[in-house]
Amino acid sequence: MKPLGLGVLGVSRHYGLRLRLPLLKSESIRLVALGSRSAERAASTAATWGFEKGYGSYEAVLDDPEVEAVYIPLPNDSHGEWTKKCADAGKAVICEKPFAMNRHEALDVAQYVAQKGVVGMEAFMYRFHPQWQRAKELMEIGEIGQVLSIQTVFSYKNADPQNIRNQLVTGGGGLYDIGCYAISSARFLLGGEPQRVVSLLQRDDVDGTDVLTSALMDFGQAHMSFTVGTRMAPRQKVTVYGSGGSLELLLPFNAYPDVPLTLRVDNGLGYREIACGPADQYQQMFEAFASAVRQGGPAPTPLEDAVANMAAIDAVFRSEKSGSWEIVH
Repeated sequence: MKPLGLGVLGVSRHYGLRLRLPLLKSESIRLVALGSRSAERAASTAATWGFEKGYGSYEAVLDDPEVEAVYIPLPNDSHGEWTKKCADAGKAVICEKPFAMNRHEALDVAQYVAQKGVVGMEAFMYRFHPQWQRAKELMEIGEIGQVLSIQTVFSYKNADPQNIRNQLVTGGGGLYDIGCYAISSARFLLGGEPQRVVSLLQRDDVDGTDVLTSALMDFGQAHMSFTVGTRMAPRQKVTVYGSGGSLELLLPFNAYPDVPLTLRVDNGLGYREIACGPADQYQQMFEAFASAVRQGGPAPTPLEDAVANMAAIDAVFRSEKSGSWEIVH
């Protein structure tokens, strides 16, 4: 397969830390252009990160005929706007989570992308790691019986007021940043949507972002609960409880790319630990996306999924205000 010409909008720390090396190694991706609001920064970073070109604007990346697809790691409130601009330019687009600021915007952008006939996808990379694929397989064959409950914790400690994750105006806060993973992963494992949600949020007195968020989601036969925090010690784990056993993903989201990860399974037959990987989930995601673009779609994760995830996030925010159960719609 001919490598997919990729452009990236913004000099993102996330890209430099987690995507730079796997995409340099990938035979499916050609790093064409990096865009920044500073031409000098774009040029120097592009050279360091292995891009062929650096541009002093995002528009210039979209105007480059060699750019076939664009990755968007911009602040949350810019995702919808620039996804539409990518679609206008005829570029396939893979956008960081959350895909938009609410379900209404997500639906509007998803429909816009579809009308333009380009491949679009939200960048939930965890789904491409073998530990998640194996966990879903085990659940589907009944390894732990009927699934009754999923419990997720995801946290980090960041009180820097200058960090965009702590700025409400750009879509900061724990629910948008990491709560989206808790919700998305439960939907992925259960293969369905929550019907109603009740939540409790604690907000920072100064910046107003949610720093401690917990929610209970009703999936019908199964319940899901999660806690995410941005001022907590870093932790992450997903535990699935069934009528015949349980399974645990010990490093579910920020997976190490160079060592196997452990999936713990405990059922009537006994206890075992399954080594999954090593695998780079970011490289796996981009290669699956590149293949989909080359084949004309569909995306590995359709944008309908992004819209559904935003519907659940909206319900969590509504429950914060109402103090009661909210229907997901």
